[in-house]
Amino acid sequence: MRITEGHLTGLPDARFALVAARFNEFIVESLIAGAADALRRHGVPVEQIEVIRVPGAFELPLAVQRVAESGRADGIIALGTVIRGGTDHHQHIANECTKGIAQAMMVTGVPVAHGVLTVDTLEQAIERAGTKAGNKGAEAALSVLEMVDLLRQLEH
Repeated sequence: MRITEGHLTGLPDARFALVAARFNEFIVESLIAGAADALRRHGVPVEQIEVIRVPGAFELPLAVQRVAESGRADGIIALGTVIRGGTDHHQHIANECTKGIAQAMMVTGVPVAHGVLTVDTLEQAIERAGTKAGNKGAEAALSVLEMVDLLRQLEH
């Protein structure tokens, strides 16, 4: 039986874009730092990493799609934070952000990792941005590294 799967190293020529929301920036900065650190630790030179800022999570899909269409990145990591408020607004933002990111990936064929936190409280966001629940930005980076490598293998 032949098994094909992606690997986390061996991609020094791959380019990565971190498309990050400015809303809830103090949380998103930790996600960016985690993602960039994970990429660098797995052999991606810092020159191959670009950070692109958008206002909020709702704007992530359009920027992700444009970056993917431009060919400037082999893999994209979408980063943001949606925190529940007093209304159901957060659900609409989180749903549309997730659908849009997935659609951009499917339309363009460029791997996109979903590193957008969707949490109930600020404390949960802090936990997922580098404290006791790990750093979801780093986890998203590992996912996209694996997918870029896997797609390269599937081309041959």
